[in-house]
Amino acid sequence: MVILVGGMGGVLAGLAVGFGAHRCLARQRGAEAARLAAAEVRAALAPAGDLLAACLAAGAGPREAAEAVARSLDGPVADRLRQVAAELRLGGEPAAVWPRLAELPGAEGLARCMERAGISGVPAVESASRTAAALRAEQARAVVARGRRAGVLVTMPLSACFLPAFLALGVAPVLIGLASGLLGRN
Repeated sequence: MVILVGGMGGVLAGLAVGFGAHRCLARQRGAEAARLAAAEVRAALAPAGDLLAACLAAGAGPREAAEAVARSLDGPVADRLRQVAAELRLGGEPAAVWPRLAELPGAEGLARCMERAGISGVPAVESASRTAAALRAEQARAVVARGRRAGVLVTMPLSACFLPAFLALGVAPVLIGLASGLLGRN
């Protein structure tokens, strides 16, 4: 910036541009980290739902199922299940405890069916299995959408190269020929 603007104004402009670029990159990194964390949670929810359904089918209660699944998994879903199971073990109300699982992105349905099972004793095997299947289907749709988006993004550099070449080699000679023909007749 010192070369473009010159003097002290260039130094100040360079510092301002550098600071702005740093802030923009930091914001992008933060958003990317949050997106990756949410993707990690969503990827772990379907197996957690399957494991919860299997534990419930084997006769375990919601608290015991949450403890067993938390021991078999790692990551934020396991941590939240561990927290929920500990609160239930200490006498927490299912209606107050299971919504903590719902705070994770995509876990609302699973938390709701486990909450119903804890409150009313209704078997949650079917609803947990359906929720896990829905989570898996949503994850598959997201993968397909990312694949389609990647296909579109791959063609952008090609269009940036081929479109100017088409214009320069295909359209420009025709326009030049038409212009010279029109101008030559006058």
